[in-house]
Order: sequence, then structure tokens, then C-alpha cells
Amino acid sequence: MGGIVPLSLLGMDREELVALVAQAGEPGYRAQQIMESVYRRRVESLDEISTLPQQFRDGLARDGVTVGTPQIEKKFVSVDGTVRYLIGFADGQSVETVWMPEGDGGEAGDGSEAAEAAERFAEVPGLNSSGAKAQSQNREPIAALKRCATQNQIRSVDRHSPDRASTGRSTICISSQVGCAVDCQFCLTALLGVKRNLTAGEIVGQVCAVLKDQKVSPPEDRINLVFMGMGEPFLNYENFVKASRLLVEGVGIAERRMTVSTAGIVPRIRDFGGEAIRPKLAISLNASNDALRARLMPLNKKWNLEMLMAAARDFPLRTREWITFEYVLLGDVNDAPEHAREVAELLRGMRCKVNLIALNPGPGIDFKTPSPERVTGFQNILREAGVPTFVRRPRGRDIYAACGQLKRTVEVATSPEPQMQPAFRAER
Repeated sequence: MGGIVPLSLLGMDREELVALVAQAGEPGYRAQQIMESVYRRRVESLDEISTLPQQFRDGLARDGVTVGTPQIEKKFVSVDGTVRYLIGFADGQSVETVWMPEGDGGEAGDGSEAAEAAERFAEVPGLNSSGAKAQSQNREPIAALKRCATQNQIRSVDRHSPDRASTGRSTICISSQVGCAVDCQFCLTALLGVKRNLTAGEIVGQVCAVLKDQKVSPPEDRINLVFMGMGEPFLNYENFVKASRLLVEGVGIAERRMTVSTAGIVPRIRDFGGEAIRPKLAISLNASNDALRARLMPLNKKWNLEMLMAAARDFPLRTREWITFEYVLLGDVNDAPEHAREVAELLRGMRCKVNLIALNPGPGIDFKTPSPERVTGFQNILREAGVPTFVRRPRGRDIYAACGQLKRTVEVATSPEPQMQPAFRAER
């Protein structure tokens, strides 16, 4: 194309599309037709946008305009139904995106409709007992603090139901950068370093690719979305915020069903609170004091716990919204009773809840997974202090799809957990 850099429709908002069609001399309603085709129908080529005149499509092609859909390069399916996608972009870079057909319990307790679904799921015997009995700061069950969803909003929790995407539990975990610059010592993604930021279109494109592959379509199918994949979203702030708007206005995922996790980029936490459209906020805490956090998360040297907690306390919460603190438990490092008591003190009086994540192991990570007893003990101390505390269920550990394991691993031949069977399949 004579050196022309392709312009992707995927990633353009309504205002940009209006300008595009006006420049081509087309009526303004063409922008809505493109928006519908790209974000709702999830077309992959200009030829598929049948609502546009052929002449207009030909003109867009001559100008180097493409849809810009990323490609699913590989697909790994776990024994638990989790799917890890390796998604490639035009420049040869790739990221990982994870589909969890029943979520991982991460939404429980945050005050949203998605949380109510997670809590109901947690109450089913044998699935996840950790989320059903968390206590609020006034010692009453969390469920009593929230307006319960009606039965017609939440469908059966039969884990074998063919309509799993409609239960309100399915979650897509998406990436915001190729690699990550934060360098958390217990995370496989950190070993990659950071290659580049993703564009808004590349962020949204991951969601579109997974929705199409899974044959689900919001808002009819209730999908939860977490910005917890590769990268630090707040170090790619403008593209992340634009992608969030497009996911709401274009794809149809409600902002109350989206959560962004930050390692603690304090200035951006403050900026984020003022956004008109924003996901819920989760903060990766992972340590109870500055010395330990600086060891595990070097960015703590720039934004320490005092600064982080101040930003969190100032964050403007909406009705029925709580801040989530994520805490990865590392065996014999940050999982002692005194650490739990320090966390309880840090969070005293805040409208928040804690998600505990037992370390998901991986090659090159010099930490161990804590025992179930240590996890339960940590959780109980926080609950007794009045902090609602949940344990996130590990999903896809056998295919390196769990939290902290995303490293574009393609040589998946054995499980990182010897007691698990390495039964998975790779699909191209």
C-alpha cells in the first residue's frame, strides 16, 4: 500500500467514525452502521459490512482502512474449562487473554450485580465455600448489605449447563500491554519485561475475538470483564480508558461488570476516580508493610503504602461499590498471622473487601504456594477484624492461565502442579 499505515476501525469511537464517514462524503448514519458491525457483529473484513455501499467499502480499502481484528494464534483448554488464548497483532507481537466459563470468584463481595451472581455460585455445596460467609464491618453477612438480585436475573448454577455464559459468572481476563514493566517478583509476566502498550483497538479486539470464538454476545449474555492480564493498565492509561468506553458503548458490557486491577500507580488512581465511564477498582496489595512490599513490588519505592492508602481512601465510590484489594499469598513470606493483622489495620474503616490468591506456581518464580491452612488462617483473621475476605479459585493452572502465570507459554506439556493431570488440548 505504498507505505500507508493501515487505519483500524476497531478502536475508533463514534466521534472518530462520524469524522471518517464525513470525510468520505457519506451520511452520518454510516458511523452507526460501522459501529454496529465492528463491535456487535464483530466482522473481520470490510466486505462483511454489508450495510455499507460497495463503493464506500472500496474507498476505505484504497485509503488503507481495515477492520483490524486480532488473530487467535493458539488456544489452550484446561481440564476445568478455562481457555487461554494467544492473540496476535499485525506487528507480530502477541498477548494472552483468558476465558473463565464460571469466573474465579473475584467479583464476590464488591457490591455489584456480578458479585451477587458470584456469591450465589459460592453458596453451592462443593464449589466454593470461601465466599458465602464473609462478614461486614458491622459483623453481618455481606449479602445482607446488598439488594439481592431477583431469581429471574440469576439463572441456575448447574455447572454442567450448556447456557453457562448466561449465568452471570463467565469472565474474560484481558491484557493492556505486551509484557509488563512493574516487575512484581512473584509474577511470570514480569519475566517478559514490557514490549509496548496496546492500542484501544487491540484491547477491545481481544474481547471481540473471545466473544466470537465462544459464541456469546453481550448484553444478552452477561459477561464479566477484568483488566488483570498482561501489563499494568494505568501505565497505558489513555488507551485503557478509551477501550473501557468502547466496551460499554460499542460491545455492550456494562461498566459495573468490569474491573481494573492496578499495582498502585497512585496519580492514575486519582485520575481514574474522575472518569465518566469507569470499571470497578482493584488494587494489588500483596504485602502488609513497606519493607516487604518494596521487596515484592519495586514500585512501592515510588508510591509507598501511605500514599496508596490515601488515594484509596479518597477514591469516589458509587452506590453499592466497594474497592477490592488483591493479595497474593506467598508461602512463609507474606502469609503469617501478623501480616494479616497488619492488613486489617491498613484497611480499617474502608469500604473495601479483600481477595486472597494462593500463589499460582511457574518456572522461574522463587516462591511457593502456601498451605490451605495458612490461607484459611489469614482469611479468618481478616474476617474477625471485620474485613470481608474471599479466596479466588485458581482457574487454568494446568495451562498457565491462572493469575500471575501469563507469559505466552506455548510449550505446555505438564502441569505446574504435580498432583494434577496434564490433560489439556491445544487448538490452533
